[in-house]
This record gives sequence, structure tokens and C-alpha cells, in this order.
Amino acid sequence: MTQPRTSTKPYLLDEQVGYLLRLASQRHAALFQAHIPDKLTPTQFSALIRLSEHKRCSQNQLGRLAGMDVATIKGVVDRLRQKGLALIQADPHDKRRSLITLTPKGEALIAQLETIGHEITARTLEPLTMAEQRALLKALRKIS
Repeated sequence: MTQPRTSTKPYLLDEQVGYLLRLASQRHAALFQAHIPDKLTPTQFSALIRLSEHKRCSQNQLGRLAGMDVATIKGVVDRLRQKGLALIQADPHDKRRSLITLTPKGEALIAQLETIGHEITARTLEPLTMAEQRALLKALRKIS
């Protein structure tokens, strides 16, 4: 392990990446909760969008696609099923595996979620110029 760098600069919380990311995340989360229907959580939203993109996938694959661990995606899928938005069926080619798809109700919700998602992103990035928005998204992809 390398030794931490010593600095003569004072540690200012307002200049720390973790702190600033948390504040930005809290702002985005507040916008999300104010606009997303059906009391969907951000993880449920992500799973629905990924299911819409891929049409059908296993729970493990959905977790990887949506950036969630095994325990998290299981709970997310269970709640989406309870809300009538997702369906779990046996894989016809491998009986040990289940496949997840959107229900008709879930499919019907996707266009609305995409529209609202665009609006939430626009409101989150609103304080930035278009060039700053592109630079931020590029930087976030790089550190993600």
C-alpha cells in the first residue's frame, strides 16, 4: 500500500469529490422522487428500463445490466412483480433458470418513465451549460 500524500493545503469539505457527489446525488434523488410515478425507487426504475431494452433476461443478467448485486436485484424484481410490472417465467431452454420480462402494465409504463427520466436529467443538469453537461457526463462515465 502506498503512503498517503501529505498536503500543506487545509482539508476543505466543500472541495472533496465524495461530498460534492453526495450533494448532487441528493438533489437528483429529490427530483426523482417528486416526479416518478408508482413510488418506484431508482433501482426499480433502472431495472424496468433495462428490461425494456433487453426484453427478457435472467435475474443475474438484469442485476449486472442495472449495476446491482445479487441480493439487491432479487428484492427489486420481487417488488416489481408485486406491483404487476414484471413477470418471472421458467426458461424454456434451461429449467434451472428463470427469465424476467415486463408485463403489459410494465410495458405501458416505459414511455412515461423515459419521458420523465429525460426531464429529471434535464432538471438535474440545469445549472450547467451544455458543454459542462457533456463534460460532467463524460467524467462520470470515466470514474464509474
